[in-house]
Amino acid sequence: MGLVLVRKRLVDPVVRLLTQGITAEKIALSLAFGIVLGVFPMLGTTAVLCLIAAVLFRLNLPAVQLVNILVYPLWFALLVPFIRVGERLFGVVPPAMTASKVLALTQEDLLHSIGVLWLTELRAAAVWMLLGPPMIIVLYLMLAPIVRRLERLHVLTGAHDSVQSVEES
Repeated sequence: MGLVLVRKRLVDPVVRLLTQGITAEKIALSLAFGIVLGVFPMLGTTAVLCLIAAVLFRLNLPAVQLVNILVYPLWFALLVPFIRVGERLFGVVPPAMTASKVLALTQEDLLHSIGVLWLTELRAAAVWMLLGPPMIIVLYLMLAPIVRRLERLHVLTGAHDSVQSVEES
């Protein structure tokens, strides 16, 4: 009984907010943009990028931002690979830096550390620019059939409310 109440009071309103008034294709595109923009390797930029994409492509902003937040651990996991590929792409010798060395560098010479890290982030962003747009397309092509199927199963349409009424009886 408690699980039904949680679903009715919490899950169903969130699902309705994330799916209201848009097609399955727009939901899939919102998810794809949220995932790919959520791993853009420049700290503090993903929310703004998601906002811009949602406005430009008329996507569901809450869905895009929610996915952006949920992929934050993936951002951490992909940051170093983006940096390393960027170094190789631009022929830069990877600096032997650990998190403690970066912290020490910022404490010793803040302007120099900003310059070093800024260029590193720019190279990582260049790699994302090469991989990001195709990944949005690939994710969309993978997610669209799944979202359409969920819609047909009435998971996304709220049609399960009648099933819940029967279960509660």
